[in-house]
Amino acid sequence: MTAALVPLVVLLPLLGAASALILGRHRRAQMVVSTTVLAGVVVIAAMLLIAVDAGAPTVVAVGGWEAPFGIVLVVDRLSAMMLLISAIVLLVVLLYAVRQGVADRHRETPVSIFHPSYLILSAGVFDAFIAGDLFNLYVGFEILLSASYVLLTLGGTGERIRAGVTYIIVSLVSSLFFLSAIALVYGATGTVNMAQLSVRIAELPANVQLILHLLLLIAFGIKAAIFPLSFWLPDSYPTAPAPVTAVFAGLLTKVGVYAIIRTETLIFAENDLTVLLLVVGGLTMLIGILGALTQADIKRLLSFTLVSHIGYMIFGIGVGSQLGYAATIYYVVHHITVQTTLFLTTGLIERFGGATSINRLAGLLKASPLLAILFFIPALNLGGIPPFSGFLGKVGLFLAGADDADAADAAGMAWLVWAVIAAGAITSLITLYALTRFWNMAFWRGRRELEGYESVLLGSVQEAPEGATVTATRTTPVMMVAATTALVVVTLLLTAFAGPIFDFADRAAAGLIDPATYVSLVFPGGIR
Repeated sequence: MTAALVPLVVLLPLLGAASALILGRHRRAQMVVSTTVLAGVVVIAAMLLIAVDAGAPTVVAVGGWEAPFGIVLVVDRLSAMMLLISAIVLLVVLLYAVRQGVADRHRETPVSIFHPSYLILSAGVFDAFIAGDLFNLYVGFEILLSASYVLLTLGGTGERIRAGVTYIIVSLVSSLFFLSAIALVYGATGTVNMAQLSVRIAELPANVQLILHLLLLIAFGIKAAIFPLSFWLPDSYPTAPAPVTAVFAGLLTKVGVYAIIRTETLIFAENDLTVLLLVVGGLTMLIGILGALTQADIKRLLSFTLVSHIGYMIFGIGVGSQLGYAATIYYVVHHITVQTTLFLTTGLIERFGGATSINRLAGLLKASPLLAILFFIPALNLGGIPPFSGFLGKVGLFLAGADDADAADAAGMAWLVWAVIAAGAITSLITLYALTRFWNMAFWRGRRELEGYESVLLGSVQEAPEGATVTATRTTPVMMVAATTALVVVTLLLTAFAGPIFDFADRAAAGLIDPATYVSLVFPGGIR
């Protein structure tokens, strides 16, 4: 039963995209198709997660061609969790985007283009999460990237085209690294099936393993926006429409993180790059959040915090223990929802206040208390204030790091782990400071204080390059507020049900640290 559902998570969005393209002149029909498709994927993903957690991980050989010759789709606990949270986020953001498009008469998101592209992006994301071989993972990346090029440049403004060019060039470079790595992996092992690679890679000379490992890590590192491969993100994401930026920030970088988790635990389980991952994780945290401190525009500020918090996930992967992976999985789910929520709220701020810069915003608390709450809660969550999920995820990562430091003490590497933990704590405090500073200036400060403050602030923070002036629109559609509120509720549920969710993440991590579990799913009779 569950095996028949697995291909549908990719097939339904692709069929929906085709239908939406055919219905290009019928806007309401497109909206109905897109919403129905993503709602269906949410239901399917929930069913798969329940089935998988009950002890029934699912492997589907597409077309009846068994591994390693055919395309294999694999759904384990990690895949199921990523499918469900991404489907929920994509559905909520779609509802937000649909209402924004109707209210703005589709100036930002032309319906005939937006809906097919959005569904194709969704299909690529879902395909990447269930891919059982490297080439299918590459196909999933290319599907979502091709759609993201269209979504990033919606509206055709000069600023978006320039940002889109940078994004496309960086994505093509990443894809080139990935495709080259796949070719070398196949040349060295004769397969791209990840389960089979878990055995064959270990048989290669250590230097060959290292080269293949680094190539894949660079390819996924660009997609995940880890330092020093994150330079492109703060200039690319903020230019897109609010719902597009929200999806990009919430999901696309996490697909890269997911790919790193898969390769580190399955393909290169015996090839250790712990030191590199810990160093990169710590630098990603610090460099990203220091960039956020200098920003006056909330879109760019959030883009830099996005980069910095990817560092926590890389740190958890570098720790490499079951607790480390469990905390990483929990933190990925937390960050997807919180980061998406903050960008959706930013879209509401831009609509209601007419700008996204602290040099132009004031008095929003009095004007819209609900908007102030919708920003304040996820801001505290991202900053790691107890008892929110951001705090719980960080504590889990720090505890995993502390355990790893004790184990690494004999090798003299405990200082590195503690240094990254300290970097994580500092990053959390600076994140809280940067976001509460924006909240104080945009919401708490009265409009009479705006003129005197601006001259002081402009010397220390930067406006968005070539930032456009936005005209305030006081009428904010109820559906946009409702969609944002729904995601805020999801972030609170991650806190309220942190115990069961973390237990699920721990079971998922137990499967990750034992590659034989994954291999036995794909090859029940053993690798031939």
